[in-house]
Amino acid sequence: MAVANNKQAEKAPLERVFGPGGWLAHRHPNYEYRPGQLEMAESVEAASENRQHLIVEAGTGTGKTLAYLVPIMRSGRRVVISTGTKNLQEQLFFKDIPFLRKLFPDVRVALMKGRQNYLCRQKLYDIEKQPVLSGLDEVSQYPRLREWEAKTEVGDRAELPWLPDSSELWTKVDARRDTCTGQKCPQFERCFITLMHQRAAASDLIIVNHHLFFADLALRGTEVASLLPDYEALVFDEAHDIEDVATQYFGLQVSNYRVEELARDTEATLKLKGLKSDEVLHAVAELRRRADLFFELFPNAETRSNFDHREAFLKTHGSAYDSLLNALVRLETELGRLKDRPEEVNNLMRRGVELRQGLQAVMEGKDRGMVYWWERRGRGVFLEATPIDVAPILRQRLFESVDTVILTSATLAVGGNFDFLKRRLGIENAKERILDSHFDYPRQAMLYTPLHLPDPREPTFARLASEEVVQLLKATRGRAFVLFTSHQQMREVFERVHSQLRYPMLIQGSMPRTEMLERFRNTPHAVLFGTSSFWQGVDVQGEQLSAVVIDRLPFAVPSDPIIAARIQQINEEGGNAFMDYQVPQAVLALKQGFGRLIRSQTDRGVLAILDHRMMRKRYGKTFLESLPRYRMTNRLDDVKGFMRD
Repeated sequence: MAVANNKQAEKAPLERVFGPGGWLAHRHPNYEYRPGQLEMAESVEAASENRQHLIVEAGTGTGKTLAYLVPIMRSGRRVVISTGTKNLQEQLFFKDIPFLRKLFPDVRVALMKGRQNYLCRQKLYDIEKQPVLSGLDEVSQYPRLREWEAKTEVGDRAELPWLPDSSELWTKVDARRDTCTGQKCPQFERCFITLMHQRAAASDLIIVNHHLFFADLALRGTEVASLLPDYEALVFDEAHDIEDVATQYFGLQVSNYRVEELARDTEATLKLKGLKSDEVLHAVAELRRRADLFFELFPNAETRSNFDHREAFLKTHGSAYDSLLNALVRLETELGRLKDRPEEVNNLMRRGVELRQGLQAVMEGKDRGMVYWWERRGRGVFLEATPIDVAPILRQRLFESVDTVILTSATLAVGGNFDFLKRRLGIENAKERILDSHFDYPRQAMLYTPLHLPDPREPTFARLASEEVVQLLKATRGRAFVLFTSHQQMREVFERVHSQLRYPMLIQGSMPRTEMLERFRNTPHAVLFGTSSFWQGVDVQGEQLSAVVIDRLPFAVPSDPIIAARIQQINEEGGNAFMDYQVPQAVLALKQGFGRLIRSQTDRGVLAILDHRMMRKRYGKTFLESLPRYRMTNRLDDVKGFMRD
């Protein structure tokens, strides 16, 4: 019996929506009754009604999106849904929610992304008055942007498939906060950011991503206005990413890129506003020179390194550091001397102060709860101060401040419980559910772990693992992801394998990620060699992906500054960092990697982990207990037989 309308949907038991013969059965083209989906929906509804937190691991195929959407859409509360990616945001907003509108026609929904995704009308108009476009591409793109601006309702860059990701023009017209004048802007009432906030304030359901959510959470309690309206409940989809994203937003980062952006924006503002000041331009030139001298003091090789030796660094290079601080002060001073200065100039002054204070905090800070480190990535040098443990922050600002937080993902539990997640996020009281996948893993998947290979840390591993990969790819006729924990290992194995097989082979870095995935999907028997960015958020259904091969257990690099600081903190507090932190973190990463293979009930394939530590080390039991019940073997002949069946 279908649920006929919104009022009935609000009152009816959830079985009338999810059960056999229910609303979904009549309306959804791919409906299958899934007991786990109904159980999750009932758990979400109970958590919302009882003002409780809930952690749900819902295996792939459970249908978790509809399982949380239906109960929150009929809850009558304002709820924020935070997703791992913009793609998932758009899937919810443009696909899942329009489908459920037939059931809940009165629920108002808003989509919110970071400001850099939206057009700034004032910047677009200013450009027309001043010759700041550079290159034929920008000159040809500008009229198309003007035409789009006149008819778009939301101003979201996602509406512009023709605009390249690398577009320099977009950086000149986007609505990022650094260059926003807020209510003093002539276009404030028509501003796409203003309109987005108005839609959100009038909505029952607000869809954001983790980056926007934690940017907002970090701002709450400061003088800067919140990004999100107040909300009563919160859903984290893909909640396994929360610790990493939160860590970024409760720390500090200063870089040569930020200095260059300030310099470039200062020059552009003078030009756009018709301001003439040799003193400001000299200050900008001096800032660039001093920044170059300071950031060149860091080694050229790409690396991440602990910065515990800051005192010694400043003793040796104090003059370069002081000169950079003085150059920032000089720019602030010269900007402050401009007469009748517009709000854009006040913004530049504020940014100069923030940059100077941030640099001082990173270089001179002594907070024992922070780890200080630096990284060179390409031409960028990044100086960072990062909280070692975000659990106390999240406990206070999130879990004690919002009465209902739902956390869900296919990968949250380690060894059958959520102890690791709760410890890392500061969750003290929550209802818990682990729901089995809808898939028949013993029939659909085989887990292969060869025991004859050496330990992955041995120098002979890459050569012998390459030979094993060749045999596996012959058995699966290509159609595989071969995933690595390091770029170096990926390149070495790729070089050894690609000359021995005729299958089309793609390697990460040879083309943009989205293009590479599209080519893999459309190329019969293709093999994709990749690293961590292909471990999650990738969905390839069907026999095109019939194997996922992982070179080693995905332990985080222990020398990474943040990882090293966390290991040290746990050990100093009397814990066992290896078993309490490193193993659980690797378990969740492995579950994500293996989750690429079986995406529907008709998928079949082989999961191969070339690291025998999972079978031979005592901690390997934690990995095995955390994975679905795959059929298991350590014989290649069994793999060949499975692929022939």
